[in-house]
Amino acid sequence: MCDQTFLVNVFGSCDKCFKQRALRPVFKKSQQLNYCSICAEIMATDGLHENETLASLKSEAESLKGKLEEERAKLHDVELHQVAERVEALGQFVMKTRRTLKGHGNKVLCMDWCKDKRRIVSSSQDGKVIVWDSFTTNKEHAVTMPCTWVMACAYAPSGCAIACGGLDNKCSVYPLTFDKNENMAAKKKSVAMHTNYLSACSFTNSDMQILTASGDGTCALWDVESGQLLQSFHGHGADVLCLDLAPSETGNTFVSGGCDKKAMVWDMRSGQCVQAFETHESDINSVRYYPSGDAFASGSDDATCRLYDLRADREVAIYSKESIIFGASSVDFSLSGRLLFAGYNDYTINVWDVLKGSRVSILFGHENRVSTLRVSPDGTAFCSGSWDHTLRVRKTSFHFAV
Repeated sequence: MCDQTFLVNVFGSCDKCFKQRALRPVFKKSQQLNYCSICAEIMATDGLHENETLASLKSEAESLKGKLEEERAKLHDVELHQVAERVEALGQFVMKTRRTLKGHGNKVLCMDWCKDKRRIVSSSQDGKVIVWDSFTTNKEHAVTMPCTWVMACAYAPSGCAIACGGLDNKCSVYPLTFDKNENMAAKKKSVAMHTNYLSACSFTNSDMQILTASGDGTCALWDVESGQLLQSFHGHGADVLCLDLAPSETGNTFVSGGCDKKAMVWDMRSGQCVQAFETHESDINSVRYYPSGDAFASGSDDATCRLYDLRADREVAIYSKESIIFGASSVDFSLSGRLLFAGYNDYTINVWDVLKGSRVSILFGHENRVSTLRVSPDGTAFCSGSWDHTLRVRKTSFHFAV
């Protein structure tokens, strides 16, 4: 979202001409260098053949892209809702708020569930990270960060640590203990360092590695113990706002979305982008894998949510209505994948039938924009966070992982 975009101008000595100028990060063989705009442009033209220009190469790339789209369109012979015509439609249903978590002094920006299906970690613009017991609404741990706008937080798979970060450009890991009076800040470990704000973080399938996304336009994989950068991912043309790890236990891919309107799928081993989708018309605020890992959904400031099939390599559904004019800030699937929950800037949560493409429910309750939501690991509840400073845990009378 544009509200969460922060630009940092770095001024200093250029690594090529050594003059004091405004700098931009340039990556050469995975090594980051700080070049002025003139030197960056010269570097971009190195290796061009005679009569070649950046404009001609760009034109050729656009032509190839058009041909790829044509080939993709030939395979697009049926819509998802047509395939799902014989599937029984879902009826209307109501999901009531069972718990309201109050304690943040400003906008809630991010939250994550613990694997124990009970505890929740949340981060806020007030600079605090809180660990909650969603059953009792008690606060089990609270950490005050050195900056406001703590835009990312995540629970470790073991439930024994949390990670968080924001405008400090870092991802910090805090171990959790049973002693609620222990000074958690003293055990803080700074793992990742970006050149702009941290927008998202997620542990991999162990506590030992963590993925981060940043306003510097990159994603990165880090070793938690040593803080070493294991792999960097370059390809977005603007701030990266979100990421999600593939659900497979051996999964080596993740998806990211950003202000360049692109959703990109990455191979964690090679650092290469293996698929890219550019059908949104504005910033992509949230991405989430389908439970099987064969597709993912995205939510955007263009007021739509979209479903992309990785095997077909194309967009297969758009979830929108003319009456929805506000951006989608967060998305997540039910455990079965039949429902898509989407939080919007108009204070509501829309529930979509993934197969039919129809909206089956609108959930109210928040008094400001919904900034984050996640379905619990067992699929029996979901939690949403809002700019109204609260989190709400909702359940339904039936197991919505239908």
